[in-house]
Amino acid sequence: MVSSTHWLASQSAMAVLESGGNAYDAAVAAGFVLHVVEPHLNGPAGEVPIILAPAGGEVRVLCGQGVAPARATVEHYRALGLDLVPGTGPLAAAVPGAFDAWMLLLKDHGTKSLAEVLSYAIGYAEDGHAPVERVGETVESVRALFETEWPSSAEVYLKDGASPKPGELFRNPQLAATWRRVIEEAEESAGDDRVAQIEAARAIWREGFIAEALVRQAGRPTMDTSGTHHSGTLTAADLAGWSATYEAPATYDWNGWTLCKAGGWSQGPAFLQQLALLPDELPAYGSAEYVHLLIEGCKLAMADREAWYGDADPQGVPVAALLSDEYNAARRALVDGKASYELRPGSPLGAAPRLSAHAHAVAAGDDGFDALGTAGAGVGEPTVAKSGDIPAVAKDGDVPAVSNSGDQEVGADGATRGDTCHLDIVDRWGNMVAATPSGGWLQSNPVVPELGFPLGTRLQMAWLEEGLPNSLTPRRRPRTTLTPSLALKDGVPVLAFGTPGGDQQDQWQVHFFLAVALRERVRGGLDLQGAVDAPNWHNDSFPGSFFPRGMRPGSVTVESRIGEEIIEELRRRGHEVTVGEPWSEGRLCAVARDPETGVLSAAANPRGMQGYAVGR
Repeated sequence: MVSSTHWLASQSAMAVLESGGNAYDAAVAAGFVLHVVEPHLNGPAGEVPIILAPAGGEVRVLCGQGVAPARATVEHYRALGLDLVPGTGPLAAAVPGAFDAWMLLLKDHGTKSLAEVLSYAIGYAEDGHAPVERVGETVESVRALFETEWPSSAEVYLKDGASPKPGELFRNPQLAATWRRVIEEAEESAGDDRVAQIEAARAIWREGFIAEALVRQAGRPTMDTSGTHHSGTLTAADLAGWSATYEAPATYDWNGWTLCKAGGWSQGPAFLQQLALLPDELPAYGSAEYVHLLIEGCKLAMADREAWYGDADPQGVPVAALLSDEYNAARRALVDGKASYELRPGSPLGAAPRLSAHAHAVAAGDDGFDALGTAGAGVGEPTVAKSGDIPAVAKDGDVPAVSNSGDQEVGADGATRGDTCHLDIVDRWGNMVAATPSGGWLQSNPVVPELGFPLGTRLQMAWLEEGLPNSLTPRRRPRTTLTPSLALKDGVPVLAFGTPGGDQQDQWQVHFFLAVALRERVRGGLDLQGAVDAPNWHNDSFPGSFFPRGMRPGSVTVESRIGEEIIEELRRRGHEVTVGEPWSEGRLCAVARDPETGVLSAAANPRGMQGYAVGR
């Protein structure tokens, strides 16, 4: 079974499975197809966290999140007059992580050759595919930037002056040529040895023609969201010195389930803490009291994320303390019948929580920023960025133009919020994998002329202030929102799931998981599609992870399908409710395996009409 955010990726993965490949071969093939068909949502120079559960083996996290370059210091960025890392341009580029992570997965757990898994992406890049509407919409949003500042991007995405259109074949021959050259050079140096070929490809990325092109691009002064041209900090030594790594997952046991997430360099433990904050007796599923409880628990978990998560502190993130029964019993007592408008991080080890000055400012409303970074009336101009025209916050009854979700949106000067992809696969042997590729968006940086894809911008998620868990720190990972999930029941892997959505990912996923866990089984298995389809919601009552890092205290955005009675009750409790379109919240994918019968199931998000679940 396969579920992903694009039907061509799902079908490519299924083709690999049908040809005898396993879940990991299929995941790599699908991942590279997603780079081609959703270039506004992910790319090879972005990042990907992967959770894998080999049949009969140990659950592991494969970290494809690159680190900050050696020269990416707070002092350097401050010397440029910056208070935040720009949302676009080479200054925001971490060491690219996605390619090496996919290659490591293929080498260690796959069975197919490099040429076999890349053939699907090469085909769609070379022969063309019919792009989804959002690709062309994104390109149109940055047309002026491409035409005046980023000509290499215009060459790929504005062929004869026209942006990609649905129903018309779109090609990226430069990208296809890049992968063909990688395969040819790997085969020349390694012969027929599958593993040696993959290692050769990793070396080409880190030290060969790809590395050389990436470093040249990083050194080119580029217009970014600060309104100024900057060159980046990425060097050949940075690329040569980093590789993807395995680590143990963060876990939490809840009612016979064990939930597995990436560690505190991601936001994954916030999912686990939301479960830890739940009382023993839950309100009726889907009731106003139930929704209120989850919203308020999420605020507490995300406040702790802001104060304690990151990769900069050598002591690490106190995940065990944050998930402890004693700590969450005290935190749970903060939830009452009214909506909270405060950012309330706790002290899991007795030390005072550490928040950036910017987070304090947006929490207090001192600089007038909401989640969009829009200056409030009478407050004056934004103090953190010259980001151009950014859409205003929606009024009740309207869908927000942008939120902490990471939903892809582009400002008039190229200020962007990129989004993400997701895939889940389970094969006939019971191997299971969940992956959330993101970054390296077409709107994040200029296309590298020799390669056909751009650098990423993940450093925008780190703070330009010393002494914080998520301070910009050389050779350390910026905290990421990317957060695939894997669940075990009575110790056996049964469910892989995830979603795009930035800061919303571990909100929508909690709602999905509880919909699976609390509702009755149907047709002899987990009701995955029912849980994906259930009305969803999110809040932005904490500092966002993306430039310009704002928040909307007390906010909650709901799908209109949730019902007027619940909406009115939430408002009575003090929530600032925005009512969105009926199918506007959540973009989940999921696969499952019944350990007793071996029956597989899958579900995909109907919102946007491009997610696709397939199996046989």
